[in-house]
Amino acid sequence: MTLNNQNAQNIARVLTEALPYIRRFSGKTIVIKYGGNAMEDDALKSSFARDVVLLKLVGLNPVIVHGGGPQIDQLLGRLGGKASEFVDGMRVTDAETMKIVEMVLGGQVNKEIVALINQHGGRAIGVTGKDDGLIRARKLEVTRNGAKVDLGFVGEVAAVRPEVIRHLEDGGFIPVIAPIGVDEEGRSYNINADLVAGKIATVLKAEKLILLTNTSGVLDTAGKVLTGLSYQQVDELVADKTIGGGMLPKITCALDAVKSGVRTAHIIDGRVQHAVLLELFTDEGVGTLIRG
Repeated sequence: MTLNNQNAQNIARVLTEALPYIRRFSGKTIVIKYGGNAMEDDALKSSFARDVVLLKLVGLNPVIVHGGGPQIDQLLGRLGGKASEFVDGMRVTDAETMKIVEMVLGGQVNKEIVALINQHGGRAIGVTGKDDGLIRARKLEVTRNGAKVDLGFVGEVAAVRPEVIRHLEDGGFIPVIAPIGVDEEGRSYNINADLVAGKIATVLKAEKLILLTNTSGVLDTAGKVLTGLSYQQVDELVADKTIGGGMLPKITCALDAVKSGVRTAHIIDGRVQHAVLLELFTDEGVGTLIRG
């Protein structure tokens, strides 16, 4: 295919715009929470895998933490139509459901992501939080209306062993992590992937935490995407109810990471092809950046 002059100039502009960012982030760890539409649409899945491979090739260290809620629902439906109950967005997970969660997250979804990255020339290795004690979990305690609610095998991150991830990074591999943790007695727990990504980013002292979502980012009351926010500004937007609903858990995760030393957090639109590259390597980006 022959490029006309205008196309060639556009390509050159994109490359020159990306170069300072590549230099700035070379050698840095970027933790990406992968979920939503980006995990369900074939074109977006392929786009994401290529982006991750490119990040590694230009010197960044991507670490992928993935969800898999829709895939869990699908398998539960095929295995007798077992219905899921949710409390504040968290799946109540009994022992039977926990086995299915491990099967889907640690097997099906994790291996598909690894295979796609490797297919596009990367060197990905899939792990769960149970591997080599990567994620130590504890049971999540939830209270509603003054009463404790038992969510079953739903956990929170008690500790992360960063040396497990560093070992993979040093070997040139891209870690792909399923958000399953284990407690001191060996019990497995289902943990929210956003929370796992935030904790891993904090422990690794990551340059960036990127949360892929099904929205354009954090919006103001007029529906305009807000970016370049300090965490003080985000606190104000939460207080005046500009930010609420389903965005609140993600914003809380992003804020916690930034307040704990992650340089910036990004909430970006995973429905856009190459969203990660556009957010990292262009001036405009495709979502909301939150800084310390």
